[in-house]
Amino acid sequence: MLSVSVGQRATRSLTIGPDQVRAFAELTGDYNPLHFDEAFAARTRFGRLVAQGGLTTGVLHALVAMDMPGPGTVFLSQNWKFTAPVFIGDTVTADAEVMSVHATKPVTQLRIVVRRQTGEIVLDGEAWCYTFSGDA
Repeated sequence: MLSVSVGQRATRSLTIGPDQVRAFAELTGDYNPLHFDEAFAARTRFGRLVAQGGLTTGVLHALVAMDMPGPGTVFLSQNWKFTAPVFIGDTVTADAEVMSVHATKPVTQLRIVVRRQTGEIVLDGEAWCYTFSGDA
């Protein structure tokens, strides 16, 4: 069974620079002017370039797959909201806390919060994960 328990926590951080924004766009095709056109972004409520939301959630994918619950873990579902933009140059830190562990299946419920370096919450929510053991 899973080696995680209710209340267990893990964190993972990522600094998002222009290289990450460019690489994400190359992989996904997300060349929204909010991410690349400084004049366009300056005219929005954000006032400057913002990173793609997928970079913010990407740190969560790494956290569950590598840290907790750990290798072999995939998301079953996510319910989160973006509460603030992530700007190019921000460092985001994802914090996950185990809320429940299924008694008979390798399924975990996580509380998720992502903050920028100032402490401001940029993403808030929960996720359900499944951890494969690698056994056939």
